[in-house]
Amino acid sequence: MKVADLSRAQLEERLNRGLNLCMGPVTVCIRSALPAIVQGVGRLYADYALAADDAFVDFRVSLSRPPGLRRWVRPQVAFFLDGHSPFKPLPLSQAFPMLEWGLNWCLATYLNQYVILHAAVLERDGAALVLPGAPGAGKSTLCAALAGHGWRLFSDEMAMVDLRSSKLVPNPRPIGLKNESIAIMRRFLPAAVMGEPCVDTRKGTVAHLRPPGDSVARAGEVAPAAWVVAPRYCAGERGELAAESRGRMFLELVNNAFNYSVVGGAGFRALCAMLDGCECYRFEYSDLPRALAVFEALAAGRQGGHG
Repeated sequence: MKVADLSRAQLEERLNRGLNLCMGPVTVCIRSALPAIVQGVGRLYADYALAADDAFVDFRVSLSRPPGLRRWVRPQVAFFLDGHSPFKPLPLSQAFPMLEWGLNWCLATYLNQYVILHAAVLERDGAALVLPGAPGAGKSTLCAALAGHGWRLFSDEMAMVDLRSSKLVPNPRPIGLKNESIAIMRRFLPAAVMGEPCVDTRKGTVAHLRPPGDSVARAGEVAPAAWVVAPRYCAGERGELAAESRGRMFLELVNNAFNYSVVGGAGFRALCAMLDGCECYRFEYSDLPRALAVFEALAAGRQGGHG
């Protein structure tokens, strides 16, 4: 059964007592009575499979309004993991983004069987594309465009590199878009399902895009990395790939890692093995159709080289 199979009343009831969702390599129990969470989960997690009520759960999270005056004056929302709140509350209007940010924190903090990088990941024909980048570099916009045009989404936020196999592990979740990217994606992917924009967050205006159903259904299929491309949105750039050395890209990945200092030598070896079979590039772009053509050519070149 999927989230989409539940009526609104059933979804509310399940979220009130705890909704177990399969999210790639983890199972998450989400509990909340907040309308924004019910609406966001129903709209953006529609294609996710439900785990049994007695299934093993990796993370138990809940979101609720704090007690006291804040419940009525400037209402807020608090995020809890196993009953403990690791963050300060946010305005109630930011409930769904807080769920997404909280889940990202859970994965980056506790899944130390992987090297976790701040990077988007997509896959085509069994080969993974890693897009590392600092916030504002344009990786989520590029990731959303590729996911809407035939690339399988692994994540728009974090690359999970298995310490043993060095392969990329999918964790497809809603794609977080910010500010100008929201309107760009509405025009570029008019059929895509998007959540309500949330204004005045610490990242500006944010909205989330539903991940493709096929990406969610294939969340158990890992892939080796074939390309690491560091993108950067730059007005006026036509969009050309510039070759980068693996050594420099290794340093960039380490600088964009959430838990490299925790996984230590195993992380070093996993990243080295991952990069060993990769082509590495930098990519400055401003035109999405041109960017899609560049990555289609990159994928076609690999097919030709392995034919």
